[in-house]
Amino acid sequence: MELTVQGLTITANTAGPDASARPLIAALHGGTYTGRYFAVPGSAHGSFMDTAAAAGYRVVSFDRPGYGGSTALAPAENTFDRHADLLAEAIALTAERAGADRVFLVGHSIGGMIATMVAASQPRFGLIGMSVTGMGAELNSNGAAHALAALPPDGTIDLPYEERDKVMFGPEGTFTAEAVKAAHDSYAPVPVRELIQAPAWPAERLAGLAPLVRVPVHNALAEHDMLWDSAPEHVARFAGMLSNAPFVEAAVARGTGHSIDHHTLGHALHLRQLAFAEECAAWAERR
Repeated sequence: MELTVQGLTITANTAGPDASARPLIAALHGGTYTGRYFAVPGSAHGSFMDTAAAAGYRVVSFDRPGYGGSTALAPAENTFDRHADLLAEAIALTAERAGADRVFLVGHSIGGMIATMVAASQPRFGLIGMSVTGMGAELNSNGAAHALAALPPDGTIDLPYEERDKVMFGPEGTFTAEAVKAAHDSYAPVPVRELIQAPAWPAERLAGLAPLVRVPVHNALAEHDMLWDSAPEHVARFAGMLSNAPFVEAAVARGTGHSIDHHTLGHALHLRQLAFAEECAAWAERR
């Protein structure tokens, strides 16, 4: 799928029925991945897109600017605010094309940060709720995120698969060799500007954005996350910041690493996300 937004190209992968009574699911990937992140099967149950499509949802997984076929932004323009602006418009156009008056937003890692920014902006599409995973209130103080942020700011880096795997996957036994191989097909070079903005985002942006989110929020952090601190107090702090969300569900995804979806128990996350989407749809009907 290809869209033109403010003169730029935004591409996306799609799955599920063209017409559905269920909300449209719009998905935003994290850094170092394309939109194919959500198409990687972590187990025999399939990927998030497989599971959502089988449940009757239309899913659109967008390539953020500079990924897949989406237009790359100049380094100085490559900000999370610009991503949120472009992607909010892309989602609105997609919903209009699909005739969808309800949208459930899914974001992983940096995609979760940008999803939060989109939700806080009160977008013009019918947002009914969101699930943000692989991001929270507190980064690990000595984690990889801070080391990557020290790279030259205007470059793009293609991290070796072996180094990415150490960060993205949990301990042996939580994933399969097939899932790791499939994940490699969704890896992509990453603009260093993203890696600089991401570690600063929780402290500089989250507290101001969270109260502006006025839809239900689901949040999951990996038990073995190499980037984020998933201690119970930090999970609870993230939930507490969402003071104007009608309801919040925040928890730890057991037996997973940072890229929760690509683990054997990623399917458990997918089922929880879809259950939460159902609750959001019921909430939206009652408003």
